[in-house]
Amino acid sequence: MVVNRPSIIIYCRDADEDLLREVCAGIEEEGVLFQVQSHEGDLDTLAFDAANESMLGSGIGIRGVRLAMQMQRLPKGKNVFELNAPSFRQCRNLGANSARAIKKMPFKPIYEE
Repeated sequence: MVVNRPSIIIYCRDADEDLLREVCAGIEEEGVLFQVQSHEGDLDTLAFDAANESMLGSGIGIRGVRLAMQMQRLPKGKNVFELNAPSFRQCRNLGANSARAIKKMPFKPIYEE
């Protein structure tokens, strides 16, 4: 029997490994489980499907060097955060924010000034 654990789902397609590692580190820092899986589609599809498949309702899509965080019940394409060629700090904070959203905590800054 397969038992799914409550976790944030990360759907990837040709993901930059360094950026993915930082996203995962941000989620781990918040003490939340995650799953990384390969998936087909554009960035919006990856994030939307990940959020809807997650028991926690939070998902991340990564395609190349583009990332998006999405929550269940938000329309496809209306991502909470979307980044293009982000810094490692932005990736780590995006991961942390996906966990903070389900814990109902304030977000860390994503967009650098």
